[in-house]
Amino acid sequence: PDFVYGGYASAFTAGDGRGREAFKKSGIETRLNTESCTKGDQPMDTLYEEIREVGRTFGISDRAEAWIKQAKADNAATAKKLADLKPVSVFVYDSGDKTAFTAGGEGIGNELIERAGGTNVFADLDKAFGDASWENVVDRKPDVIVIYDYGATTVEQKKKRLLDDPALADVPAIKNKRFAVMPLSDAVLGVRVPAAVDKLAAQLHPEAVKAATTP
Repeated sequence: PDFVYGGYASAFTAGDGRGREAFKKSGIETRLNTESCTKGDQPMDTLYEEIREVGRTFGISDRAEAWIKQAKADNAATAKKLADLKPVSVFVYDSGDKTAFTAGGEGIGNELIERAGGTNVFADLDKAFGDASWENVVDRKPDVIVIYDYGATTVEQKKKRLLDDPALADVPAIKNKRFAVMPLSDAVLGVRVPAAVDKLAAQLHPEAVKAATTP
């Protein structure tokens, strides 16, 4: 290839012979997604700038700007549906048994939850993904559990693991069996994020979103 775009830093693991220097020596240009290059909050503007940069790289800035314009319109439409609604507290379950691997306050995933009308109970975790104790999950009393869907473990298997854990029995989301599902690919900085906001909003606030979209 002439160009390699990496979504995660692991895409360019030098020990595997695919470090960026190795590509460069072979005459191959590389780019690493902004989310993997920076620490701190990843607001939606970071996504727009990433799209602009990729558009410039491939000489399609006009298409990039058109996409950004539509994404902003879609986000505004979702925000209108959720106006004046109280956010629901959300715990993201990615994976984990002894501890919960979850979404922290950094990365676009946290921004996605907030724009969908939720508050991430582990927003104080200073990374995009990290481990939390199950005791902390119980203490933070999430209203909804968002399950990231990917890999060999199915959503139903993840739900069963959570519902069958007696330590979680008093968690509101478990008591009320309130789950939302999101593909992991929707929760990383990329073109799927704006649509993912609306899809998650429909799961966190189903009645309000349905009422707003019904003619």
